[in-house]
Amino acid sequence: MGSMRADGAVADPAAADPAIDDPAVDAGRLLHRLRRGLPLVERPYAAIAGELGIGEQDVLRALAHLIEAGAVGRFGVIVDHQALGYTANAMVVWDVPAERIDEAGRRIAACGGVSLCYRRTPRPPVWPYALYTMIHGRSRDEVAGRVQRIAARCGLEEADRRILFTVRRFKQTAGCYGRTEGGGQR
Repeated sequence: MGSMRADGAVADPAAADPAIDDPAVDAGRLLHRLRRGLPLVERPYAAIAGELGIGEQDVLRALAHLIEAGAVGRFGVIVDHQALGYTANAMVVWDVPAERIDEAGRRIAACGGVSLCYRRTPRPPVWPYALYTMIHGRSRDEVAGRVQRIAARCGLEEADRRILFTVRRFKQTAGCYGRTEGGGQR
């Protein structure tokens, strides 16, 4: 089954359960539309319904079905940090022992100012870091202070870490996986 990314992107629209009972809803078309995210209007599902030429309730029923079938994994938000004044953004990588990494990740993720927290395979001796976090602030000093507080709060004062500030911003979109509207793979 496919899954939906944070902005509504769909992992694999072709994996959607085609057995939506409502003939008014084309699941693939709905999933494809959701890849672009929800419109910023008071009733986003009504707006999508209008684009697809179906009713808002049709969209909501189809979405409930797709979620239940596992074709949609989650909805989330992609925040434009720059637009909100958070111009100092950093990927903070942590060298945490494997036996502590799950707990450390849970604790860091619960801290304010952390938008991402995930694990990757370290590549010692060149790259020992396995825990990745994205931490935001309005200045580099603010971010550095936040990292110190997170380390203290999470018992990671002694953990080797690097603060990698963003130096160039590229277009910010969620990953889109699966087939394009034309049927090609991404």
